[in-house]
Amino acid sequence: MLSDLEIARRATLLPIARIAEQMGFTPEDYDVYGSPYIAKLRLDVLNRVQERPAARYIDVTAITPTPLGEGKSTTTVGLGQAMQHIGKRGVVTLRQPSMGPTFGIKGGAAGGGYSQVVPMETFNLHLTGDIHAVAAANNLLAAMLDNKLLRGNPLNIDPYSITWKRVVDMNDRALRNIIIGLGTKDDGVPRQTGFDIAVASEVMAILALATSPADLRERMRRIVVAFTHDKQPVTAADIGADGAMAVLMQEALRPTLLQTLENTPVLVHAGPFANIAHGNSSILADLIAVRGAEYVITESGFGADIGAEKFFNIKCRYSGLRPDAAVIVATVRALKAHSGQYRIVPGKALPAELTDLNVAHVESGAANLIKHIENVQKHGVTPVVAINVFAGDHPEELAAIQRISQQAGALGAAICRHHAEGGKGAAELAEMLVQACDRPNNFKFLYDLDQPIKTKIETICREIYGAGSVEYDSQAEKQIRAYEASGFGGLPICMAKTHLSLSPDPALKGAPTGFTVTVREVRASVGAGFIYPLLGEMRTMPGLSEHPAAEAIDVDDEGRIVGLF
Repeated sequence: MLSDLEIARRATLLPIARIAEQMGFTPEDYDVYGSPYIAKLRLDVLNRVQERPAARYIDVTAITPTPLGEGKSTTTVGLGQAMQHIGKRGVVTLRQPSMGPTFGIKGGAAGGGYSQVVPMETFNLHLTGDIHAVAAANNLLAAMLDNKLLRGNPLNIDPYSITWKRVVDMNDRALRNIIIGLGTKDDGVPRQTGFDIAVASEVMAILALATSPADLRERMRRIVVAFTHDKQPVTAADIGADGAMAVLMQEALRPTLLQTLENTPVLVHAGPFANIAHGNSSILADLIAVRGAEYVITESGFGADIGAEKFFNIKCRYSGLRPDAAVIVATVRALKAHSGQYRIVPGKALPAELTDLNVAHVESGAANLIKHIENVQKHGVTPVVAINVFAGDHPEELAAIQRISQQAGALGAAICRHHAEGGKGAAELAEMLVQACDRPNNFKFLYDLDQPIKTKIETICREIYGAGSVEYDSQAEKQIRAYEASGFGGLPICMAKTHLSLSPDPALKGAPTGFTVTVREVRASVGAGFIYPLLGEMRTMPGLSEHPAAEAIDVDDEGRIVGLF
């Protein structure tokens, strides 16, 4: 089979005006951006489409993945393409890829095979520069904060309470813990700090959750960066940076319009990871998409314990949108891995025995799938399982997943070959989703906002992860008390947890129960609008592998990118 890049280059792209027409948009609704195949939407389009019927709203999530991923983005794109094969109008909404994973080991997020977003190179590399705008706004606030310390600290900031870090859109472990301000007195006040990856910035979360320019401006104002010596929060407004940050984010607030290989419209916006942030594309993109199609397919990061839980309890709270159905992507290889009999290591070949017929291992690992079906159902949403087929999968194993899915309460489990066949390979899944969307919807949140912070944390740990108890380090206890005393207790919860297990321990596979969750730290992303507990050893700045993907990426003599997947 051709590489993803080769497939993308052979695609017949339509001018972006033709893609916009599919959503009922005119040239007054967008600006072409640097290419005839890319456009930035104008936000006032929302006012012109409000009277249109709302589309059905579908979230694509997954079982707990292996380190290689199970093809969730590919399934999202394939499902969007499949809608036209069954006579429906679909629109896809996706996150923008971070260049950290693109140059690391995971690769991009444009899908794969014959279910991709194009132009693929542009999508995975910079796109319209939104992530760079996030980094600039984030780092402006950091610079102005340190400038306050240098200029006599008029706000009485406790330097040891500062939580705001600088960011860069690259995997660079050497920046995790650093000392700044070394040199002469004019070089700043020395203190220990570090860098996060840009998509982990609260500014990115704000971009994803803002519903208008005015809302973004207000969220910037509320960002808490530190506390004073007398325990009062210090905000971006106190620093005087909020207005300039909003200015830097003006263009980034506009979703980007692209297309799939089969010319299905795709709205790309925001880019947070679900293990260290809320892991969903933007509310604005979805609000526009639901007025420009019959079915909107969006994607949540990693498994239903992480991205989908945050989609339901954070994104849907702020957007007012209610999901009509959810897709849970599963693979034979991941379910076998959850049996505990195989070890999958990034950058190394899969175990040869993983492709041997073994229905018993699929059935053992399916406990993980069953738990994710249950997690979707806890929110009153009908789940459908998408079995993403790989070469070497056996019919008996696929049949076992179908049987187990239906027994667990999913409407059905579709065998999907969209990677090799494009939209027609996901037509069965699309038909199932139409049925699921027609079922009565009883969507509900997992917890009430007026509950104490600990109650909300413990509800997620017990109900979604399967934990038996929750413990808090002394630092987390202190932080929770401070946040509730400051009036932040009524915010939703955005857990930072490994994506490789339902538990905070990546080594625990399947569907473990009764384990203890330790909350080691709790942060408040007040501007974005959530409380941010950290479970286990979470890294907000990834590192590179021994042989990162960047080693293979280059430009040939004709100026074309090579080695990009």
